[in-house]
This record gives sequence, C-alpha cells and structure tokens, in this order.
Amino acid sequence: MDTGYRFLEPSALARVTNLSVIARGVVEGFISGLHASPYKGFSAEFAEHREYTPGDDPRHVDYRMLARTDRLYVKQYEEETNMRVQILLDTSGSMGYRHAAKLTKLEYGCYLTAILAYLMTRQQDSVGLTTFDTEIRLDMPARSSPRHFNEMMRQLEQRKPGNHTHIAETLHRLAGRFKRRRLIVLISDLYDEPDEVIRALHHFRHCRHELILFHVFDKAELDFPFRELTAFHDLESDRRIQVEPVYVRNAYLAQIRAFIEGYRRACAEGHIDYVTTDTSVPYDYMLSRYLAKRNQS
Repeated sequence: MDTGYRFLEPSALARVTNLSVIARGVVEGFISGLHASPYKGFSAEFAEHREYTPGDDPRHVDYRMLARTDRLYVKQYEEETNMRVQILLDTSGSMGYRHAAKLTKLEYGCYLTAILAYLMTRQQDSVGLTTFDTEIRLDMPARSSPRHFNEMMRQLEQRKPGNHTHIAETLHRLAGRFKRRRLIVLISDLYDEPDEVIRALHHFRHCRHELILFHVFDKAELDFPFRELTAFHDLESDRRIQVEPVYVRNAYLAQIRAFIEGYRRACAEGHIDYVTTDTSVPYDYMLSRYLAKRNQS
C-alpha cells in the first residue's frame, strides 16, 4: 500500500492497525464523561459533512450535496463526534536537531502526528493539528472527514524548523481558545523554562482538557556521546560555543536527568500522561508500548 504521504509509512500502518481497539479503550478512558454518550448521535447543531458509508441512516443524507457533487454525504452534528483530539506539534528551531539519528526531532514528531491522526480518524474521531514556534504557524480545527485528514498529511510535509521557543506563552493562548473539552496531545522537546511550561500544562487541566505529553529527544541529548573538543550550535539563538566534553559531561547528564524528572513528577501530580522517547526508538514501537501500558492501567 502506497499512502502517497511521506509521514504515513505503510509498514508502520501495518504494525499499528491492530492497535485501534486498544486506542479506542485508551481514548474512552481519557474522555469518559466528556460527552453524554461515547457513540455517534445526532443533535440540532450542524458541524460538518462526511462521505456516506454503507449502514448510515439514509435520513441524514444531504441530498443538496448529492445534487451539487453527484456524491453521497451525511450530515454530522456536534453531538455526533466521539471526541475531539488536538495535536500540538512544536516546530521551533531546536526540533530540527539531529546528531547521528536518521530523523530530526521534528521529523519524528511528524511521523508520530501522522500515525496518531490515522488511528483517531479511522475511529471516526475528530482530529486537529496546531504547529507553533514563537507563533502559531498552523491551526487546523478538529474534523473527522477523510478530506481533512488528507489536508493534514499535506500540511505536515511542509513543516520546517522555525524560530525561538515560546512554548509556555503559546500553550496558555491555546488553552484559552479551546472551548469544548478535548484530548490534547503535545509533541515537543520542551526547551523552555520548565516552571512556566508546567503552569501552562496545568492551564489545560484547569480548563478540564485531558493531556498526553510526548517529550522527544535526540539520543545524543540524553547520552552526551561527545569525547573531543566540540563546537555546539544553538539552533534557536544561533550562538556557538566550543566545549571540552570531559569537563562538562557529568554536570550536563545530571541536568538533563533533573530536567526530565521535573516534568515527570509535575505531570504525575497534574494527572497528565508523560512519555519520554528519543529519535532512535521507532515511533510506532514507542506508541504501541505506550498504548498497551495505558490500556492496562
């Protein structure tokens, strides 16, 4: 199967297809209580169209759309949506880092975004995509139609590492914008002031959203494999500094461990799912392991 999209790999799709049932259980666990019913229904407020599939109630076919397009579409309403998922993808400069890995952190995040959107859309849930650095660069609202999913895949292919990171400020703005409760999936290296980011994450929880945080690193950021005099380049400030690794390695590793542990502890206290990964770990394997573990909890 050739999907035609760079970040939607047929081999990965084949490996995660059987995750749909697990993902459904995980999602219903997160979203329990968000809607009166976890199943599709119809209410008075129209939301969008989707293509007709065998078994749909003919009463909800939009015959005006049939006359205009010669294709069958069904009207969807606000209460019809199982749930809404908004994926927040960090596209700041630091996400463009790659040491010896095949993928940058941003590319890894794009693959993860694509496979999550595929799983959710396959379940007829609504998925949206927001990308950001210092500003919000793309903001696609949650929809469940195949056309929307295809556009999301096309937009992913255009994402490039951008400017500085203002994660906390951006998250605060987004938390106030999402009026309806939803599942927020944040994919980022979180290179911003941790206390400020944690307060922004709590802002989402205060607004009664559920969160999954995928904290993405390059393996070199975790292991610090450098041995000789090395020139380090800050991808966001463009500053360069030469470092003798032997003198800073222990201090650096202690700081990165404290950085991760701080987020892990804060997320546990805030009832936020926190997952660390690095770009050497196949994203579909990481996701499979996470979903299976979450389903058992």
